Amino acid sequence: MVALCDVDKNLLNQAGDMVSKRQKSGKVPRLYNDYRKMLAENELDIVLIGTPDHWHALQAITAMKAGAHVYVQKPISVDVIEGEAMVAAARKYKRVVQVGTQRKSTPHLIDAKKNIVDAGLLGKISHVEMCCYYHMRANGNPPEEPVPDFLDYEMWTGPAPLRPYDGLPHRRWWRTFMEYGNGITGDMCIHMFDTVRWMLDLGWPKRISSTGGIYVQKDGKSNISDTQSAIFEYEGLNCLWQHRTWGTPADPEYPWSFKLYGEKGTLAASTMQYDFSPQGKNGKAIHKDVVFEKEKYPEDLTEPDIELNAAPATRLHMIDFLHAIETGGRPVADIEEGHISTASCILANLSMGTGRPLVYDPAKRIVKGDPEATELLRRAYREGWEHPEPAKV
Repeated sequence: MVALCDVDKNLLNQAGDMVSKRQKSGKVPRLYNDYRKMLAENELDIVLIGTPDHWHALQAITAMKAGAHVYVQKPISVDVIEGEAMVAAARKYKRVVQVGTQRKSTPHLIDAKKNIVDAGLLGKISHVEMCCYYHMRANGNPPEEPVPDFLDYEMWTGPAPLRPYDGLPHRRWWRTFMEYGNGITGDMCIHMFDTVRWMLDLGWPKRISSTGGIYVQKDGKSNISDTQSAIFEYEGLNCLWQHRTWGTPADPEYPWSFKLYGEKGTLAASTMQYDFSPQGKNGKAIHKDVVFEKEKYPEDLTEPDIELNAAPATRLHMIDFLHAIETGGRPVADIEEGHISTASCILANLSMGTGRPLVYDPAKRIVKGDPEATELLRRAYREGWEHPEPAKV
């Protein structure tokens, strides 16, 4: 590991110390506050981007221009045109870009696709339901305070609107504001929707509609919806999304999940398990649990903040990324697939805001018959930052 970049000096130094203890050389990577300087001063083979959503596009495109392959977290962008520009850059500079939608590398979900969906056990699938009922929406009212000297808040904000500083934005706090992300739909729906598209070989939805808002949790600063429904329409198939950050889950066994309804049976699946329920009395129900690798990788048990159920998926996802680089192929979560899933969730949010269904034309990069919605495909950038354009990357 050659270099690390973070606008929080404390986190940066902690990361440097951690890496030095893990790599054989014992060296602390070069530490940077500005990713542009890091890319200019180092010839990097791979760049991993784990910044808040509002930074993904600029950092990924700059990294690709610098010659690096990129692993970028989801959602890949905060607006649709950012995503289009990222795809254009990946193709122009012939870079491998893997998106952190690692459900495609989750062992029990790979099994479900192969042995349930592809094997035809569901028959014709004409309805999909996806949901998240986690109480994950930060909703506090912290007071404004001076920016600490270890945080470059201007650089943290970058192209996004500059909010008054009210404490460290790390972890959950930034996600509760649309200035920096895409709400619960952009954070959690993208995982399940991307998995459904992969399992059923679906491309762009033909139409997207959504309703919702802040119905219950009105006492905090958060401006993301606490309740939202969305419909991603395909020919003969609707994919429905529902989230609530309050109340109880519809199915306690599957609080963040997707369910595929076929004429021969139903598949319910999550990061923890899957269940196939056949239609009729003669079929055989099938259950499979998440794969853990704690015996094979005992270091998982001492890794700070690890999601043990996701560790095998993260490993497989990274191996797939490296394999694509070595062979010159496309990774399982290629940037174009990540863009379709991200943009669809963004369009759902735009539909909720405009109050009407939206039909996106990816060839023309417009919302059909809706100039007002087309204008919303690009967010305004803060002065000093230039929005990427697909034709100019």
